[in-house]
Amino acid sequence: MERRSNNGITDANEAPVPHTNGGASGLNPHLVAPDAMAAVMTPGRAFVSDPSLAAAAISDPPAVVPMAFSNNGGLALSDKAITADEIALYDRQIRLWGMAAQAKIQSANILLITIRALANEIAKNLVLAGIGSLTVLDDAAVAEADLGAQFLLSEVESPVGQNRAEAASAALRKLNPRVRIHVDSEGVKTKVPSYFANFDIVIATDLDPDSFNLINTATRLNGKAFYAAGTHGMYGFIFSDLIEHDYVIERDLGNVATELKQETRTRSIVDVKTKKEGPKVIESVTKRELYSTWFLASDVAGLPEEYTKSKRRLRSVTPTLSCLRALWEFVQIQSGRLPGNREDLKLFTQIATQKHKVLSLPGETLKPEFLRSFLQNLGSEIAPVAAILGGQLAQDVINVLGQKQQPIQNMVIFDGTTMEALMYPLHPEGILGASLLSLGGGVDTLVPDGGMMIPPDAPIALDGSVAVPPLDPTALARPQGMPAGASPAVTNADLARPSDHTAVTQADAGPVSMPAPASASMPVAGAGPAPPAAESQQQQMPTDSQGAP
Repeated sequence: MERRSNNGITDANEAPVPHTNGGASGLNPHLVAPDAMAAVMTPGRAFVSDPSLAAAAISDPPAVVPMAFSNNGGLALSDKAITADEIALYDRQIRLWGMAAQAKIQSANILLITIRALANEIAKNLVLAGIGSLTVLDDAAVAEADLGAQFLLSEVESPVGQNRAEAASAALRKLNPRVRIHVDSEGVKTKVPSYFANFDIVIATDLDPDSFNLINTATRLNGKAFYAAGTHGMYGFIFSDLIEHDYVIERDLGNVATELKQETRTRSIVDVKTKKEGPKVIESVTKRELYSTWFLASDVAGLPEEYTKSKRRLRSVTPTLSCLRALWEFVQIQSGRLPGNREDLKLFTQIATQKHKVLSLPGETLKPEFLRSFLQNLGSEIAPVAAILGGQLAQDVINVLGQKQQPIQNMVIFDGTTMEALMYPLHPEGILGASLLSLGGGVDTLVPDGGMMIPPDAPIALDGSVAVPPLDPTALARPQGMPAGASPAVTNADLARPSDHTAVTQADAGPVSMPAPASASMPVAGAGPAPPAAESQQQQMPTDSQGAP
């Protein structure tokens, strides 16, 4: 299949598709099949399902992959002609984001790794939006606990014991027969990095941090966009690494000319075009966002300078961020296991206190009551929380495919107790974007240049390719979570023991004893100690006066 880049605006003279116009005058003639509009108006037009519904077998690609770090500012999607039936079916969303964006969405091939409650919501929204294909990768079997919040399993009679991806596929095909649903039940640990080159976007959910790290490295090697997400009861997160992503903001031409410039540490204006639309002059501004890897954002990166210089803003940062970072480190230390006993509780509290301090957050915002709530939610799935985060992630994927809106940059932290989903741009000092992942000389660990999980002595061919071994099965995809209520009850006494603790004054509850901060190291499979956390110097992303970021 021929693929070409959609990096911003390629033709300044081509009229855009008005987002509010679903009529024939607003259609791009290059994207609409002949006589499409006439066919839409034909009464009694039957809905014809896509003939290519059979799941295509995914071949095992070779282990040698090109060093394609950059996605060239955007996704290489073919602008396939949209048929009359598709125009009628997707009419409402075409009115929102336009015909060109819908064509890109229908050409997208997306990989979804692990299908639990959160992935159920992501898959549902993407399939209803009309993506080209969705591959569901999961080697786990359906358990009794999965029946509580995973609604896609309701289409299967007696799903317990069946492969989870296979069991969910029936409902997905029923949602939108035009979307090709592929099931891969082998599991992510069997995949070589070049496997991920088959997809435009890779979404991994509810995995351990080492798995996120390895998959993110594979997507960077192939120049593919990557999302990681997970939920624990009332809490959750979304992470995105789009490497370098271009998107276009269209607005009426103002009195002040838009200049090519660096707007923030992560965002810059790279192109400006104008075009006539009747009496109006429309300005198309192409912006580029730069990203960093999961490893850096999940532990090493600090808060932006706007936060560290403002006590008010530091107090507003949700303690969920500190607790999630503590959980990710705990899972790595304990080989994928969640906290489950008194000693685990003590260790987790120590790590959370230390993570909170590294982020320069005030101690009074990490209260024992919050730690107790967070720990009691571990391993559980709550359908409304999955729906909120799943909808937000799926919407961001649609925005990335259409290249019309600013995407997530780069971490969203959700706290269901306050119903807030706050975005924090978490990046370390130094370079960002495509140059972050490097195989340069002098690398003696796996992480200094961006969380690289390729061994330093991996053979590199003269043509720039690198022979990459299969992903390490011991560091990948362990079953996460435990049934609701399986974790021990947490009491005030557990969070405040008198021995070997450092007193932390709480604004509301008086002096409460907290464990002393633990080491800041973050173990990585096959690597030495991780580098110390660095204070971020990045800028928070402002918003244009026109309302577009």
